[in-house]
Amino acid sequence: MKHLLKLLDLSKEEIIDILNLADQLKYENKNGIEHHILKGKTLGMIFQKSSTRTRVSFETGMYQLGGQALFLSNRDLQIGRGEPVQDTARVLSRYIDGIMIRTFAQKEVEDLANYGSIPIINGLTDFCHPCQVLADLMTIREYKGRFDGLKMCYIGDGNNMANSLIVGGLKVGMSVSIACPDGYRPDPEVLEFTKQYGDKFFMTDKPIEAAAGADVLFTDVWTSMGEEAETEKRKLAFAGYQINDEIMAAANEGAIVQHCLPAHREEEITEKVFEAHANEIFDEAENRLHAQKAVMVKVMADK
Repeated sequence: MKHLLKLLDLSKEEIIDILNLADQLKYENKNGIEHHILKGKTLGMIFQKSSTRTRVSFETGMYQLGGQALFLSNRDLQIGRGEPVQDTARVLSRYIDGIMIRTFAQKEVEDLANYGSIPIINGLTDFCHPCQVLADLMTIREYKGRFDGLKMCYIGDGNNMANSLIVGGLKVGMSVSIACPDGYRPDPEVLEFTKQYGDKFFMTDKPIEAAAGADVLFTDVWTSMGEEAETEKRKLAFAGYQINDEIMAAANEGAIVQHCLPAHREEEITEKVFEAHANEIFDEAENRLHAQKAVMVKVMADK
């Protein structure tokens, strides 16, 4: 595995391999076992979108792996003043050992990989959020012990989270249902991908239908970063697309709830459901650290 650009690029075996390594690294971390696998390596972290979890987890992860991380915002890079991404890629490739980028356009991530000579990790784009979904899958397996035979349900905007959850869930063997309003559906490339899975994928505009028999339920904010001007319009479009008691009653007994955070309580999820499943949600947040460490090892070790 040379890069992590999107989950569409990975096989089931590669995803499971990352998750197995993440489990191992988490065990070692919890038991005080050092793993300086990336000693002497430097990760450049380019942020064109701000973040709490992405920055802290990658920076901490590199420290725990024995390397160092450099925080690079638009204010720190000439890319923020119009330098072509291909030039930035070729320059940084001569200084550091890997790049994590959190940005808007997927093309920018792909261009970094095409023009640079070091591993590129997608920390989030408008198209997908692979690191988050690897952490989500890790958490599901921790709680449920398997993927086969499980049903994943996502309720809300057909955004980057929906795109990656659909791909990741189907690839590891789960069935996936999604409820989203017309006009807010997942990316056409992802919907085309689902066709090879037949009735293991189901999309509707009725949340209660999607939630029926679910083992794990996901949601996300109605208005993502960069869409703030659409807030009021989106509140109208997503009214009723909420994980609440009615949705939980339609899911299987013992269903877990996941949220990539930050959460807007009483919009996409009720305060009651969020707090009832807070342990699962914050285990999911913690697993960003371990899953991303596994990714960094896979793409940066021995390179």
